[in-house]
Amino acid sequence: MTTLDPAGSIDTTGWGAGHAHDPTAVRDDDGTYWLFSTDAHADGPVRGGVQVRRSDDLVTWTFHGWALPGVPAAAAALTGATGLWAPEVVRVGDRWRMYWSASSFGSRCSAIGLAEADHPGGPWHDRGLVVTSAAVPPDATGSPHGDGPPNAIDAAVVVDTTGAVERHWMVYGSFFGGIHALELDPVTGLALDAPAPGVPSPGPGVLLARRAPEVEGAVEGAYVLPRPGGGWAMLASWDSLFSTYHVRAAVADEVTGPYRDRTGRDLRDPAHDAGTVVLAGHRLAGGPGLRAPGHGAVLTEPARDGAPGRQLLVHHVRDEDDPTRHRVQVRRLVWTHDGWPLVSPQPWAGQAREVDDEPLWPSDPAVLAGTWEVLDVGADPRTVRRTHEGTLDLLHVRALGSGRFAARRADGTPVQAVVLPAWDSVRDVAAQVAVLLDDHGRVTAATRPA
Repeated sequence: MTTLDPAGSIDTTGWGAGHAHDPTAVRDDDGTYWLFSTDAHADGPVRGGVQVRRSDDLVTWTFHGWALPGVPAAAAALTGATGLWAPEVVRVGDRWRMYWSASSFGSRCSAIGLAEADHPGGPWHDRGLVVTSAAVPPDATGSPHGDGPPNAIDAAVVVDTTGAVERHWMVYGSFFGGIHALELDPVTGLALDAPAPGVPSPGPGVLLARRAPEVEGAVEGAYVLPRPGGGWAMLASWDSLFSTYHVRAAVADEVTGPYRDRTGRDLRDPAHDAGTVVLAGHRLAGGPGLRAPGHGAVLTEPARDGAPGRQLLVHHVRDEDDPTRHRVQVRRLVWTHDGWPLVSPQPWAGQAREVDDEPLWPSDPAVLAGTWEVLDVGADPRTVRRTHEGTLDLLHVRALGSGRFAARRADGTPVQAVVLPAWDSVRDVAAQVAVLLDDHGRVTAATRPA
């Protein structure tokens, strides 16, 4: 592992969770968590090579160094990048693969490359470029952000074991041209459609999501994962990473889509602002304002005693009062009874304070009654939304097991709910959390003392 100071003047010992952008986390065999993130530093330039942190609890992070000695030569020559962005780390057999992105802000001349290691802590070895995208002239409207080819950054790997043959896919893209899926060679980790050995794919692959040019196609940081019971869910970030970032969800029967939100809108159709908002800027009562949460990856823990392992959304967030400051945050990801992903309003507090045993989660419909601190997650996702005290206004609540419930809103709209133990990050006490999704695509998150 290379741990050189970028300029002989930046002290990283106090970074902890700070300065982490576009994070992804993995768990090693000994239980250590490793976090990989963009080469970013809120206080000025920093050396390139993918930032690496480690943790024992996903709460306290120690800066470990950089995965690579800098931007690999082929990527630097093509893109002019001075740092690497949005790493994705996955385990394939007994090897670890890291997909990194090279670009510069506002450019479509980008590349995704591959490195490999025997251990998340390194050493990492460059294996070449996987897919590239070239600079293109402005479209007919004069915008450089039209419906051209995708931008080759923001990789996320999906392994599909549902068929007779295991297939590996890389979901990628950012702003320009939308989100695509490109099939990978499971043996090499490189693009299956590469024109020749050692030559990267020109893409684009299969279109999964796209936004209109007038919003500069602002969708990126997509992550696809299997749904309980079959099918796939996509989480992706909408809008500006500096101010209005938020996370939306959609589901599909196949990895390659089509992905549709809770109301059935297709993410490939730029005529609709599709996607179900599951995480957005907010301020819990008495707590700090959190702006622009996004670019999330899902950490899936190993299964235990036949039960599925917990899943956690690892993402970055900015301070409302100082948006230049960004850091990693971890939240529990849960699934409704009918297989939709929802995100806790409370940050992960560590295994000692959280309850993983889902059969112990509430089973009495009465748990949804009473007063809560309520957050209307998707009401205005481009703002830092405040909570309010109120009830959940649910009727005809039915228990479905393991903290899952079905109900109706007062206007008759069907609702799926998940209620689970959590930890109140503001009051520092045990709490209950409820997250609700209705058939109009409205998401509500609520907290109260246990």
